[in-house]
Amino acid sequence: MSGEGGGLVLVVEHDPAVAELQRRYLAREGFDVEIEADPAKGPAAAGRSRPAAVVLDLSVSALPADLYRRVAEAARPAPVIAVTGPLDPLVAHAVGDRRVDRPFSPRVLVGAVADALRRGAPAEAPGPLRAGAVALDPAERTAVIGDRRVTLTVTEFDLLEFLMGNPGRVFTREQLLDAAWGPGAGAGSRTVDVHVAQLRAKLGQGNPIRTVRGVGYVLDG
Repeated sequence: MSGEGGGLVLVVEHDPAVAELQRRYLAREGFDVEIEADPAKGPAAAGRSRPAAVVLDLSVSALPADLYRRVAEAARPAPVIAVTGPLDPLVAHAVGDRRVDRPFSPRVLVGAVADALRRGAPAEAPGPLRAGAVALDPAERTAVIGDRRVTLTVTEFDLLEFLMGNPGRVFTREQLLDAAWGPGAGAGSRTVDVHVAQLRAKLGQGNPIRTVRGVGYVLDG
């Protein structure tokens, strides 16, 4: 439930003192505040509480590389403001200018939340993607080939969505690792081959993924 102010802000912050400071300053501006101390539970907390905005601490080392994306998907259409230290370039690109760098003034953080809410929600999830007989719905996380629904794992879906969103473009295994597993995920390039093989088996003769020998993979649209 939101109060009379700006709505509910979910603060995902591992440091109790910092979280309490954020809570106090946000509350002064009329926001209700929910705190989640475990970053790994951020996506679940965002999906459960349906906040107006999320403040997500990304400054802790060894966080999952795709945490920002998963929190943003769970919180959609609410904006996510990242509290950051140095970021991997790909993560920094995903975050954009919705970030506050440590050390920060609580007033700067409150201003960033208010500004993100004024500017509105991020763009909606892309519409359905098609490649031959394969249809993918990113919003519903469903895949269909012909009239047959295909059950994909989270990673298989992310890999296929990335390729279908970039038809005709050849990607190396390393690029696909960054796209589907996240930068610094630690998986080897052989992992991509295994998941592509699994996708091809599930999609059958309508599979649109083609191997480019010595380079990687491309999706034939």
